[in-house]
Amino acid sequence: MDRGNHYESAFEAYLQNNKICYVAVDEQRRSCLAGEPVKSLDFIIYAESGARFVVDVKGRKFPGGPPEKPKKVWECWSTIDDVEGLERWAGMSGPGYQGLLVFIYDIAPEVNFPENTEDFWTCRDKRYLARAVLISDYRTQMRPRSQSWRTVDLPGKTFRAMVRPLRYFLELPDGGEDFDMDW
Repeated sequence: MDRGNHYESAFEAYLQNNKICYVAVDEQRRSCLAGEPVKSLDFIIYAESGARFVVDVKGRKFPGGPPEKPKKVWECWSTIDDVEGLERWAGMSGPGYQGLLVFIYDIAPEVNFPENTEDFWTCRDKRYLARAVLISDYRTQMRPRSQSWRTVDLPGKTFRAMVRPLRYFLELPDGGEDFDMDW
């Protein structure tokens, strides 16, 4: 975890507020598994329900793009290293561990949706929305985004069908209403 990253700090505040047991991983050095470098994960989560996750947090703005021409697109890109790293961490962590990509969206003040939207919260005067997808599901539908940057993403319609409020994976009580991500 990078405490200087407001997305990861907001995610940690979310976990604390919901009394979720977790370990924040120090990302200052690249880890090795079986002698080979692997992308560090951000968190290990132990949900009360028994669910176990290795987590990579992806911070995104909504809407993205320049203020004069905002793009109302739920960005869901990642790197190949992120995908492969989460798969490796989940595999070596033991039975029942799953990789989870958590997208934390920094919601612009002009964006309006119900305040009781699931996994929508305020932290340090910023508004955030948490959505997540299992890395195994992401892998089956990902497509290349940039060969040179080694990034992948999901088609928008696929992402909207696959993504869930984070509390869905943590089996937390209903936190309000979900909203349609089709803008």
